[in-house]
Parts: sequence; structure tokens; C-alpha cells
Amino acid sequence: MRREDLPAPESGLLLTHFLTVADVPRSRAFYSDVLGGEVVLAENPCIVKLANSWLIMNPGGGPTPDKPDVTLRPPADPGTATSFLNIRVADIERCYREWSALGAEFLTEPIDRKAELRCYLRDPDGYLIEVGQATGLLDGILADPPAGQG
Repeated sequence: MRREDLPAPESGLLLTHFLTVADVPRSRAFYSDVLGGEVVLAENPCIVKLANSWLIMNPGGGPTPDKPDVTLRPPADPGTATSFLNIRVADIERCYREWSALGAEFLTEPIDRKAELRCYLRDPDGYLIEVGQATGLLDGILADPPAGQG
């Protein structure tokens, strides 16, 4: 483990994303073997460097002194999401083919949303991951409005 691989800025801030997972080795394998991340620390917590960001993963658990009223657990309902990872790529068709071949299960093929091409997949715990490639947005074309808003 090298210091420069850790999410530890020398000044300012750095954004990471924490995932509560049911099975650390399974999730670690998904984010490294399927999505191409680099395992920085295998356990306690698991840290995977993915492109220019880091994912930190640990099993769930009850309250701790610094979060006295919070219990962590993986998503319980795959039909409901309150947040998701958003991965931006240069070539979504290539990512779709390569990640599918490595076992990623996408909800749909990439769909043209005018501003971008995008599709979604789930990780082993059911976390939703958006994969998008900017297209029309680069020319000022915005996406279709969200469902039910026009």
C-alpha cells in the first residue's frame, strides 16, 4: 500500500464513496475484476481506487460513538434507490460490451437520452450504478425531462 494510492489529501478535500456490503470479498472482486478498479486495501475497510475516485467498503453494523443512531446495511429493496454511483465514460458501447463479458448485469443496453447515452447496472449488493457518456450535452442539448415532469 502506497500513500499516494490512499484517499488522504495533503490539503483541501477529496471525495470518496462508502458502500455497506454484505460480502466484502465479493464486492471487492466486482469493483476490481469487473469494473477495473485497483484494490488498495483488501479489508477493514476495503478500499478500491476506481479511476480518479475511491470506494470504501465494509460490512454493515449497528451504531458507533460517532453515529449513535445509525445502523448500516446494504440496500433492502432493489426497486428503490436514494443515491447511486455515476460513472462517466468516453465509450459507453465498449464499457457495456467489456463489463458484460466480465459478468456485469445491466438493466438495459445504453439508451440515447439526447444529452447523453446511459445505462444502469447493479453491484452484487444491489447498489445502482449509472454509466453515462456525454453526447448532446457537449453541444448544449439537455436530456429529456424526468418521467412525469413534461
